[in-house]
Amino acid sequence: MAKRNIIVGQSGGPTAVINSSLAGVYKTAIERGFDTVYGMLHGIQGFLDEQYVDLSTQIHSDMDIELLKRTPSAFLGSCRYKLPEIHEDMEIYEKIFDILDKLEIEVFIYIGGNDSMDTIKKLSDYAIVKGHSQKFLGVPKTIDNDLALTDHTPGFGSAAKYIAASTKEVIRDALGLAYKKDMVTIIEIMGRNAGWLTGATALAKTEECEGPDLIYLPEVTFDIDKFCEKIKELLKVKQSIVVAVSEGIKVADGRYVCELSGGGDYVDPFGHKQLAGTAAYLANFLGAQIGCKTRAIEFSTLQRSASHMASRVDIDEAFMVGGAAVKAADEGDTGKMVVIDRLSDDPYMGTAGIYDVHKIANNEKLVPREWMNEDGTYVTDQFVKYIEPLIQGDYTPFMVNGLPQHLVLKK
Repeated sequence: MAKRNIIVGQSGGPTAVINSSLAGVYKTAIERGFDTVYGMLHGIQGFLDEQYVDLSTQIHSDMDIELLKRTPSAFLGSCRYKLPEIHEDMEIYEKIFDILDKLEIEVFIYIGGNDSMDTIKKLSDYAIVKGHSQKFLGVPKTIDNDLALTDHTPGFGSAAKYIAASTKEVIRDALGLAYKKDMVTIIEIMGRNAGWLTGATALAKTEECEGPDLIYLPEVTFDIDKFCEKIKELLKVKQSIVVAVSEGIKVADGRYVCELSGGGDYVDPFGHKQLAGTAAYLANFLGAQIGCKTRAIEFSTLQRSASHMASRVDIDEAFMVGGAAVKAADEGDTGKMVVIDRLSDDPYMGTAGIYDVHKIANNEKLVPREWMNEDGTYVTDQFVKYIEPLIQGDYTPFMVNGLPQHLVLKK
């Protein structure tokens, strides 16, 4: 009797809850009677080098599953590897399917974002054309929240929670120093083309906190002169100003603001420029133009690795979509991605659905223009209402000697 084996990989930038999806895949696969659950080490790139592990050698108990759900980064290791088009390099695809056949793989599951869904699309297309029987399913993962057809993506809620909480703390810190000296603080948030994460700073506006003064998303062209004028006007009425900007804001000629200082030369395999230094450039610009004290803060990788501030909703949904992918494949689906459908806001309820990956891969979901104010300097209440349910609840970390414990791959 043929074995029923499954393999799962993680790809792209990690999140605080990507391992909860892995836990969902593993637990559901065991419950559904799969013989072996393999994990690719460093995604499809490692798989091509035949780097994989039997997950039963890593996960020994329900306690390990709970620990995995609370562990940041990619437990199996990640990669940024772009599969060529099928007609460009058939040998790579032949190699992949040779390895799948050798391991007797029935189901291939990939946890990732837009580029990872492109991998699922290509592999499922090749399997159909060549008559291979394996099923290919995508599990959504990205803090950027820019995958099409899903209400939101696992990883986004926890990143938004961290960003909102950290923004409140930065605002408090800045207010403590604002005495007889004007100061502008610029916070740089991840987001190349989609401003979902930067918009999350608006959640910092609470009963005891004013929130950021200005929010700039990449969906709207950035005018540096108008920005300077806005700051000048605000400095007439307050001494401490906090601005949130997406790393991917662009000026009218299409250049990223971070490129104005001559940076941004590195390009990854998917053609994405490395973005860094947006806040630093704007802080230096304001210091030169206005003469006020400025500081730049980049949350950087803390946004996606802060599992100690993960949202319970996010962890639970990440686990749910991992399990849903196994269930869908076991019932015959392939070339699909699991999505989250929002059933209600109050009380919040979400459920797993499934859509054709061809309608998702390489399509970006941007913040709707109507969810920003007229001059593009803040988000609306509708944006806040959308995001607020996703940051709710906590998973208490397992603490050892005052620090969170994580599950670590044993090689």
